[in-house]
Amino acid sequence: MSDLIAQHADVDAADNEWLHLLVGDWQVVSDLAFADLVLWLPTREGGFVAIAQARPSTGATVHYDDIVGSMAPEGQRPQLEAALREVRAQRSREPRWFGAYAVREEAVPVVHEGRAIAVLARQTNLGSGRTPSRLELNYVEAADDIMGMIARGEYPSANGATGPRRGAPRVGDGLIRLNSEGEVLYASPNALSCFHRLGVIGPLVGQSLVEVTSGLVEHQSTVDESLPLVVMGRAAWRTDIEARGVSLSLRALPLTDQGQRIGAVLLCRDVTELRRRERELMTKDATIREIHHRVKNNLATVAALLRLQARRMDAPEARAALEEATRRVATISLVHDFLSQTLEEQVELDSMLKRALRMTADVASTRTVVRTVQEGSFGMIPAEDATPLALVLTELVTNAVEHGFPDGRESGTIRIVVERDGSQMRVVVADDGVGLGEADIAELGRQSRSGLGNQIVRTLVTNELGGSIDWRARAGGGTEVEIQVKLRDGTHRG
Repeated sequence: MSDLIAQHADVDAADNEWLHLLVGDWQVVSDLAFADLVLWLPTREGGFVAIAQARPSTGATVHYDDIVGSMAPEGQRPQLEAALREVRAQRSREPRWFGAYAVREEAVPVVHEGRAIAVLARQTNLGSGRTPSRLELNYVEAADDIMGMIARGEYPSANGATGPRRGAPRVGDGLIRLNSEGEVLYASPNALSCFHRLGVIGPLVGQSLVEVTSGLVEHQSTVDESLPLVVMGRAAWRTDIEARGVSLSLRALPLTDQGQRIGAVLLCRDVTELRRRERELMTKDATIREIHHRVKNNLATVAALLRLQARRMDAPEARAALEEATRRVATISLVHDFLSQTLEEQVELDSMLKRALRMTADVASTRTVVRTVQEGSFGMIPAEDATPLALVLTELVTNAVEHGFPDGRESGTIRIVVERDGSQMRVVVADDGVGLGEADIAELGRQSRSGLGNQIVRTLVTNELGGSIDWRARAGGGTEVEIQVKLRDGTHRG
């Protein structure tokens, strides 16, 4: 829509925003009117271009094909021009025929700050040919009131709600018409059913809706402060009312004439099951978050116990083995700490890995100052791939520090290069240390005879990440380890 406006007309930012507000909230008008709505914008060349279109969900449509981007036909242009020039609605005296069915047309100027900036065409399919019911008559009367507001620049409401307070419920869910005092003029059968579930006995017509709802609200329950304004039709907001285990969503559309309130349209929907599922999801999310937090705490306890045990060991090899186990457990704990802060299926891993790798390099190096440098970004990683990937990288950095930089080197660098194309990821861990000989590289290729750390790395890469790993000598000295993995796409690999 923005592209069409910029292509065909010179519209300032305020008018552009007003047209977007109208299109964002006009489906309710189309449903009430049982009519297609087409927003026609005057072009620089003097014609009209369709920049938006809405079809009714309550009746037959006129345009089975999308007409957005097309120019207004010659036969319709005089009506659109008159509505724009005179700044008042223009209704055709005779219906226009679209193939086998007749269409009643009305052109309503879209007014903003006293100026007509576009024309809204209301096209009703007359093919049904049946006598309208009381419900349909009330729908159309409400639509007429809103179309009049559009022609006066009073709809949509510039101060209306956004986000979750706008939108659902829809016209077919339940409709109530109120007068200026908040008394019910008409309630559709679906609306009556909604309030009967709340505990209302008898008809609603003639009653003050705010008095009816105030008697339903339980004293101990939390009440939205906007509820009185919505049920009286004074605010274009949406709110919920809960009573006797039933949740009702209410949305008000105030009706005005020259700034004076003349009534309101209230839409309602029974959302009891929806709210129950939302509460279940919130409970499950909190449970998962708590599980991650407890796992992290338990792993931290295990790491602390291993650290204490390592300090009591006299044998250097046993102490080193326990310290390595402590580091691995601490890495898993760090990942769980990161996962406990989010419940998304995809997690951003760069910040956590930088922290883990920096800690690994600092712990593994005794006298040599080793810095880690990362090139590229891991991006969003599936949560179930985060733990094995973090363990693999910390193991590789630890091995590079321990074996690549023996005592006597003052400093060294470990470079981690990340290349990613969708789910395919290539990671190279390279150090500028003493390097590996051909015999050492051959030894690493035999999993059964390589060290425990390398066995862990190979197992995680091949089994958990479904990838491959390769050790080789680095040009210019040092060692390179290349990992190629295919990340999960959100589904579990069988």
